[in-house]
Amino acid sequence: MTTDILSFLLLLSLFLLLGSGIWIALSLMGVGVIGMMLFSSAPIGKVMATTVFTSNNSWALTSLPLFIWMAEILFRTRLSEDMFSGLAPWVERLPGRLLHVNIVGCGAFAAVSGSSAATCITIGKMSMPELKRRGYNEQMSIGSLAGAGTLGLLIPPSIMMIVYGLVAEVSIARLFRAGVLPGIMLSCLFMGYVNIWALLNPSKVPPADLRMSFAEKIYTSRRLIPVTLLIVAVIGSIYAGYATPTEAAAVGVLGSICIAVATGTFTWKNFADSVMGATRTSCMITLILAGAAFLSVAMGFTGLPQQIASWIASMALSHYTLLFALMILYIILGCFLDGISMVVLTTSIIQPLVIQAGIDVVWYGIFIVLVVEMAQITPPVGFNLFVLQSMTGKNIFYVAKAAFPFFLVMCLAVLLITLFPEIVTYLPNKMLSNN
Repeated sequence: MTTDILSFLLLLSLFLLLGSGIWIALSLMGVGVIGMMLFSSAPIGKVMATTVFTSNNSWALTSLPLFIWMAEILFRTRLSEDMFSGLAPWVERLPGRLLHVNIVGCGAFAAVSGSSAATCITIGKMSMPELKRRGYNEQMSIGSLAGAGTLGLLIPPSIMMIVYGLVAEVSIARLFRAGVLPGIMLSCLFMGYVNIWALLNPSKVPPADLRMSFAEKIYTSRRLIPVTLLIVAVIGSIYAGYATPTEAAAVGVLGSICIAVATGTFTWKNFADSVMGATRTSCMITLILAGAAFLSVAMGFTGLPQQIASWIASMALSHYTLLFALMILYIILGCFLDGISMVVLTTSIIQPLVIQAGIDVVWYGIFIVLVVEMAQITPPVGFNLFVLQSMTGKNIFYVAKAAFPFFLVMCLAVLLITLFPEIVTYLPNKMLSNN
């Protein structure tokens, strides 16, 4: 059977299963079963049992539920309110003023949550009412939050990076380091766009609030101490080599509980809700990982990945053409699938092509995360769009229109890391040289 027919049958099976409402993980397993039944004589039950066990029998995987739990705990604290109060005085003199709180706040919260959804919801609940009350342009408020909310995927500790690292068998610590400079760069690009927009539309930016002296700003910034300490404890311990991502995640959970207690938001109900929320999310992700792992093994039995890799290799695509094609592929997939499903569904097939093209797998991990970020704000299945739609009451297309300029900014970020890969590889290579 030809590659075209095999690919068509498997893709058709996948879309039929997904369209029927079956869970993504079970759909992936179902496609794997169909592939092995039709094109292999291997024992399906034994292969599935071994693969599912192996995919979830990883020490690195333990960091995933811990980081998710940390995000769930912080979501139920007053951390976001304290961050707004602490950041607001420092951005008043910038064009765009408090719009920058969305970006800086999302960047800071992303550094302790690792989740795009948690970042968008938490910062949005705090900033949107304040920006609306002060008369800021609604479309720009929504757009900046939609764009900056995606930083939860890029700035470590990113849950998406952990998933990619597990699927691609890449060091999670190196991925975390690789995400730092691109995360800072993207935040600066977002702030740069807001500055330009504000200078071009001065009438849409309210006047500054009461000016504070430097001493008053410092005193107000005391509210940033908890989040700063948590960032240093979690991220700093990994970069300094004192802790593995799993150990840092445990420190993060302990630190988030301490913040909840210190801010008076710790209750046994909140604690139980955070545990259940983390459990549900972790089970969902690990089940998807298991399904993707089985599908990858099943595809190996069919020989399809090798055939596709050979086919693409025969096209003799240049380095940049291949990356452009992959970016378009992920943007299209992002219209129908969530980020985690995109990563686990495609990595096993595309990674051999990437390695064959001489692309660094750590750099490619950051490339994927950036492109998945773009998918977070593209309809109809842009998760951040859903979050903001429910938060603002606006329709999905209004929110998507507001987010579109920030989508273009992300395209610029992808271009920059492609032209200057050292933005991604500098810190991971520094890590290797120090070892």
